[in-house]
This record gives sequence, C-alpha cells and structure tokens, in this order.
Amino acid sequence: MSVIAANLQAVHRGIAAAAQQAGRAPEDVALLAVSKTVSPGIVREAFEAGQRAFGENYVQEGVEKIIALADLRSQIAWHFIGPLQSNKTRLVAEHFDWVHAIDRLRIAQRLSDQRPAGMAPLQVCLQVNISDEASKSGVAPDEVPELARAVAALPGLRLRGLMAIPEPATDPAAQRQPFAAMRTLLQSLRAAGLPLDTLSMGMSGDMDAAIAEGATIVRIGTAIFGVRT
Repeated sequence: MSVIAANLQAVHRGIAAAAQQAGRAPEDVALLAVSKTVSPGIVREAFEAGQRAFGENYVQEGVEKIIALADLRSQIAWHFIGPLQSNKTRLVAEHFDWVHAIDRLRIAQRLSDQRPAGMAPLQVCLQVNISDEASKSGVAPDEVPELARAVAALPGLRLRGLMAIPEPATDPAAQRQPFAAMRTLLQSLRAAGLPLDTLSMGMSGDMDAAIAEGATIVRIGTAIFGVRT
C-alpha cells in the first residue's frame, strides 16, 4: 500500500471515530482532499486509493491539474477553496464543480453569468468570518442572511451552505465554539426557508471539533499529502 493510500485510510478512520463520538454517521462527513501544490501524479494516486473530491486554492494551478487529469474528469469533484478575484471567476466557472469561499455578491454574480450553459449549476458555499479576524476573508455573520438570499436566487449557482476557517486554537472546547456558531447560523438559514445541507469546516488540526459540531465536509491536506512549503 502506498503512503497516500495509508494516509487516506488513517484520515477516514479519524473521521469515523469523531463522527461516532458525536453520535453521527461517518458517511455524513465527506472528505475533501486539499491537493494544492500536489502534482497531478500524486492526485491520481489518491484517486486510485479511492478519493474522489479534491480542493484547490490557486486558480491556475487547479485548472492545469484538472486538464492534466481530464481522463478522470467525470469521476472527480473539483472544489475551489481559495480566495477568488474577479479576473479569475471565468476559469473557475468553466472548470470547477464547487466554490467554497464566496463572500461578495459581485463574485457570485460573475460565476453565475460565466457558468457554461451545458454544465450543472456551480455548487457554492458562503465563507463566513466567524472569528472576526481582520486578516481573513469572509462575510460577517450578521450579513450572511442577506447575501445567502441573493446568491440562492442566481440561476448558474446552487447555494449549498457555509464555509469557515476559524482562528486556530489548541483547546478542544475553544475549537468547538466557532464551529457551534456556524451550525447555529446554518440552522437559522434553513429555518428561514433556504434548503442548505453543507457545513464546510475543519482541517487537519481541528477536524474532530468540527465534526462534533456538524461539519459535512472536512478539508484535509497535510494528513494526506504531508507538510508542503
């Protein structure tokens, strides 16, 4: 068994243990393998080990990877998870399946307008600045409902839920606090009539806390592919 395959197995065991601890079904938590800076060959190795969803942070690198692995296109879901500038929206709209980091209506409108007619709607999440960090992108929690309603109305997109990258913490209780706030926010949007099903939150260092608070997608890179520069 390859190192990548063994790492994937270990991550899946961790997801299952965290889900069971939280009284959740392990299959309700999807693993998104964060493949930024990883070569197409290594992504193919992860695919051969059973991984089907990959997250990219940089538009050009991600598009090049998608093209290099074109023979797997129908079997892989490509998620764009990095910050997105207006001049890069067309590439993302034309190549990716998901976008996790929408925090402005203008970006969402461009993605909707630029999504090719023959493709399924782009699946999107709103990025929430849940820890109120000046250095982080994301919409403030109190501004989420208005943005969510506007994005949900765009024809080229399907609003799935929310994403967050909270301020790092080592204490499990401190890790859970922002994730709990995200869960409450998603519940309030659903109560208001938006059919949302996704909480994209939790990475290698805080996955257990995110799963305990309802994460449906965890974004794991280091634990699968190792430390990258």
